[in-house]
Amino acid sequence: MKNTIKVERAKKNWTQADLAEMVGVSRQTIISLEKGSYNPSLELAFKISKVLKASIDDLFRMEEDDETI
Repeated sequence: MKNTIKVERAKKNWTQADLAEMVGVSRQTIISLEKGSYNPSLELAFKISKVLKASIDDLFRMEEDDETI
C-alpha cells in the first residue's frame, strides 16, 4: 500500500511528532507509515484522514500488481 501522508503532513508544516500526538500513536508509527513498511488499522486510517482533512482514498492507494481484484 502506498500513501501520501508525508506530503499532506508537510503541507500543514507538521512534524511527524505533531501528527503522532494528534492521532494518538508514536512518532515511530508515523515514520513506518510514511516509509510504507506499516499498514494502519482502519481506525488509525480514519483518524489520520480526519486530522489531515483528506479522504482515505486520497491518502491511501493499493499498489498495482499483476493480479486483478
